[in-house]
Amino acid sequence: MLRKFFSYYKPYKALFLVDFCCAVVAGLLELFFPIVVNQFVDNLLPSGNWMLIFWACLGLFAVYALNSLLQYIVTYWGHRLGINIESDMRGKLFNHVQKLSFRFFDNNKTGHFMARMTSNLMEIGEMAHHGPEDLFIAAMTLIGAFALMLTINWKLALLAVVIIPGLVYLALYFNRKMIHAFQRMFRDIGEFNARVEDSIGGIRVVQAFTNEKFEAERFAENNEQYRQTKFFSYKIQAQNLSISYFLMRIVILFVLVCGTWFVIKGEMTSGEFVGFLLLSNVFLGPINKINAVIESYPKGMAGFKSYIELLETEPDIADSPDAIEVDQLRGDIEYHQVTFGYENEAKVLENVDLRIRAGETIAFVGPSGAGKTTLCSLLPRFYEVESGMITVDGIDITRMKLASLRKQIGIVQQDVFLFSGTIRENIAYGDLTAADADIWEAVKRARLDEFIASLPDGLETVIGERGVKLSGGQKQRLAIARMFLKNPPILILDEATSALDTETEKAIQQSLSELSDGRTTLVIAHRLATIKNADRIIVVTEQGIVEQGRHKDLVTAGGVYSKLHEAQFGS
Repeated sequence: MLRKFFSYYKPYKALFLVDFCCAVVAGLLELFFPIVVNQFVDNLLPSGNWMLIFWACLGLFAVYALNSLLQYIVTYWGHRLGINIESDMRGKLFNHVQKLSFRFFDNNKTGHFMARMTSNLMEIGEMAHHGPEDLFIAAMTLIGAFALMLTINWKLALLAVVIIPGLVYLALYFNRKMIHAFQRMFRDIGEFNARVEDSIGGIRVVQAFTNEKFEAERFAENNEQYRQTKFFSYKIQAQNLSISYFLMRIVILFVLVCGTWFVIKGEMTSGEFVGFLLLSNVFLGPINKINAVIESYPKGMAGFKSYIELLETEPDIADSPDAIEVDQLRGDIEYHQVTFGYENEAKVLENVDLRIRAGETIAFVGPSGAGKTTLCSLLPRFYEVESGMITVDGIDITRMKLASLRKQIGIVQQDVFLFSGTIRENIAYGDLTAADADIWEAVKRARLDEFIASLPDGLETVIGERGVKLSGGQKQRLAIARMFLKNPPILILDEATSALDTETEKAIQQSLSELSDGRTTLVIAHRLATIKNADRIIVVTEQGIVEQGRHKDLVTAGGVYSKLHEAQFGS
């Protein structure tokens, strides 16, 4: 774990060395002060030489000024080191999460991802800066101060160091307890974030059902759990700090009493006694640093373990070693004995065989949950088939590079997702390199031009989070415009016109028919009126594909499609 952690320092070796060396020099200068005081009391004061005293004080002032500069470098550039490592980790984690499959996101909460990307990584950044540096400086200061104490009075030095093993034991004991406490706290933060995201994201549903009180109660439950976990972690921290503080003050009191005895017996001078007392404080100072590390290390390592756990989650859908780049597919699609089921659920599709010719418009109909959307989701490999094979133009889709396969497929889903930005940004998502003329062409073909022309800011109109400022039909048309811009050879329309009024739907159907010309189009529909002109209609039920043919033929066949048609149109 530590080896993985330190690997993130490699790009910033120079920055780490500057920070580290400045911290070491600053630590050594701290040891210098008690020796100066010792000489000041024993030699300079009795001499009464004001000029010598002045120059000594001026030298000490220069040392303090240098130390202040070093402290600035350690604080600012040291934190830059931590922030750089934190940012690298965040970027690496975000890029990794982008590669994970739909199945992974189906089983994990967004709030947990948010916690890992924010609070967890902030703690790691703090540990990256303070951890190695503080531990080394603490060890160096302990050894250096003890060595100087030995030169002043070895008997008193040995008496003072007796308590150190006890402090080290306490540090290790509380460190173990705090790691578990902070792991619990990070889990609670994830649950807390997930609850907030659900409540705020679904605020319209919450208010529509007047369930504000219910949501407040659920939030209070998560909030209280998080509160109690924080209480527990800070209780451990308080126990550690208070016991350490007490033991360190016992050492100072012990040095005060024993040092006085040695001065009275003539075994120490007054200067040596004052210097030794100051060195005792310097000697115990690292204990405070170690306690600070004990506070940050469990947080940082708990966060890092959580980070590594997610980073080492292998995508269950990835490019095979021999994957090939594909360009301008014709769209000849075949499903060969395809079987698929969602995790811990019954098989949705079993031994499905289907041939879709290039340029053909295929409509999937049938009851909800029969597997229509699943059939289409397997084509761009949002999910991986359990057995069987899907080919496009005779090539197994698992042998194609994921990015190149998905570039050949345009999708308008039933549940439209829009990004919180402008209309232009959302349409341009279909082709990030598109020129304005291409965007306007897509707008016109989606019958969105009149609406955009009526807006004061036109394409630069901000649509709010998930397009909250647009109507359902406007959102759907914007998504269709995005697909027009992408202009792929294979189209998947999952209830693409479900949110449109009748007049607009007819206009969009005309545009979709124009776009479908010469392209392979898979349409998922419940409203049979929208797919009458499909080249072929596939009827999917829990038993699989039970019927296929043209609209008129299926209506007269008296099967499942005929019953669906009768239910919608009454004849």
